[in-house]
Parts: sequence; structure tokens; C-alpha cells
Amino acid sequence: MRMMIGFLMLLAAPVAAQDWKTQPGDTAFDSASLTERLSGQTLVFFDNGRSVFESNGQYQYTYGGGGTWYGHWKAVADSTFCVTFVTGVERCDRIVENGGRLVLQTKDGMRFPVREVVAHS
Repeated sequence: MRMMIGFLMLLAAPVAAQDWKTQPGDTAFDSASLTERLSGQTLVFFDNGRSVFESNGQYQYTYGGGGTWYGHWKAVADSTFCVTFVTGVERCDRIVENGGRLVLQTKDGMRFPVREVVAHS
């Protein structure tokens, strides 16, 4: 429960200018490439959380233990995507590729490698 509250607080954090802490081997995407890479895909993380990027711009994040947040996503500059949740809260994160694996990076430098990418049928 504590982890869920912490994640919810992270979701509610205001969007500010980002100073991404990259690591050696990080490959960024331009906005068109990121849109192409994410559109129609589900990113499955190692905690079984899932980010669903619908090609129509709809988004959902489901926690590994349950509970889902809904919103709309768009790719912006510097490998960053932003989600505006139905609550009105906006959150921006960065997706890079490193060693053949996608990695989600939060504004505070936390990194979450993607275990699996699943295409929607």
C-alpha cells in the first residue's frame, strides 16, 4: 500500500523542465520515432505493471497488483511522452533504449526497464 501511495504521489507531481540523467548506452527517440515505437503497444515492466499506448492516443497504466489510471498520451521532444490523466494531472516521462531494451525514466532519474513489449492485435 505504501508503494502505491508513493507512486500516486509521483503521478501527481507537477511537470517541470526536465534535466534527464542519461546513462552510457541510452539512445533517445525523436517524437515521430517515439510515437511509432509506442503506438499500439503495451509495455510490461518487471513488477507486472503495464503501460498501454493505444494508437488513438488513449493510455492506461495498470499497477502490478491492480488498479488502473486512464488518460491520453502524446510523444514530445527528446524521447519524452506526456500523459494527461482523466483527473487532469499531467505527467511526463522519458523512454530510451539501452542494450536493446526499452527503459522508462522518471523526471527524478528513476529507471524502470521494460520486461516485454506486446503489440495490440
